[in-house]
Amino acid sequence: MQRLNNSYCRTHARISQVKDAMSKDIQTAQMTSGPGFIAALDQSGGSTPKALALYGIDENAYGSDAEMYDLVHAMRARIIKSPAFSGDKVIGAILFEMTMDRDIDGVPTAQFLWENRRVVPFLKIDKGLAEAHDGVKLMKPNDGLDDLLTRAVNAGVFGTKMRSVIDMANAQGIAAIVQQQFDVGAQVLAHGLTPIIEPEVTISSPDKAAAEDILLGELTAALDALPAGQQVMLKLTLPEKANLYKSLADHDRVMRVVALSGGYSRDEANTRLAQNAGVIASFSRALSEGLSADQSDAAFDAKLASSIAAIHAASVAG
Repeated sequence: MQRLNNSYCRTHARISQVKDAMSKDIQTAQMTSGPGFIAALDQSGGSTPKALALYGIDENAYGSDAEMYDLVHAMRARIIKSPAFSGDKVIGAILFEMTMDRDIDGVPTAQFLWENRRVVPFLKIDKGLAEAHDGVKLMKPNDGLDDLLTRAVNAGVFGTKMRSVIDMANAQGIAAIVQQQFDVGAQVLAHGLTPIIEPEVTISSPDKAAAEDILLGELTAALDALPAGQQVMLKLTLPEKANLYKSLADHDRVMRVVALSGGYSRDEANTRLAQNAGVIASFSRALSEGLSADQSDAAFDAKLASSIAAIHAASVAG
């Protein structure tokens, strides 16, 4: 009997491994060529109050961080559960750590995304920004990253995202940004996850176009140095020069190039996005623009469906 039980356990484990591998292959294909965009649902502690305020919930509505995170999770769950939010247009979604650790209708969030919505789950893994130096803000140190990545793998997450910021066209600072991003990316790849490299160029930068030219060169060199068979994704600010990043989208070490809205209105972000071939959206505020906590479910779903349709159209236009 014990031998039968052991055999059953081994067979069950092999079946689970095969299913996981099949899901990973399907998710990879979806992220490589799926006609859609990535939803950024990863507002962190610093940006959550603003996200809630735009949703119609001001700071007087909660008295602690715990209550704030409950409210923002309810907002994210409402978005994810909407009929408009599905893998035919929204091919992936980036989650905040606390969102990954929570459930939607009793199902862990990452699992719910894939099994119920066919949306590939990603996880924001950075711990915020360091003080500005050489015109950029690097990521803060993250000593617990390996533990977080292990949890992400166990939760069924496909990839990760980490953000740093470029304010000026400073070659030394931009080189440091890219080096740090790819160093962390190597750590992510070692766990079998796909990293989204995000060196954001602020849209208010006085020399944004020059910064983007420097960034293009640094990213190209870093991609050329990646080992054969490894791929990353890139999340970049919509550039001043249309199709500036086309060579990155075509690079064999790049799974996908996605664009952040960066403070542009949804209409302007969509207009700029449609001018960049091979680039799809990964919008946060532009996705939730116009959604409100006091909307009826019908009004909420209709507004979200309209936003998703517009962002999807801009994403596939190139």
